Amino acid sequence: MRMIGLIIVILGALALGYGGFTYVTRDTVAKVGDVKVTADKENTVWIPPVVGGVAVAAGLVLMVVGGGRKDA
Repeated sequence: MRMIGLIIVILGALALGYGGFTYVTRDTVAKVGDVKVTADKENTVWIPPVVGGVAVAAGLVLMVVGGGRKDA
């Protein structure tokens, strides 16, 4: 559980730091015979800061509460 908590904290911190990510898609605009016209479109996905903050908090809770080894 602690490892999962650490991963969630790191992902939440990255979400807070970057605020989103961008990716490119290629669309076919027109096709006439053997000629194909394409255009690259840049898409941005924004991640709200609240989501990053909640992820950091949840990851910290998992790290604190997370099941360590219990010796009997």
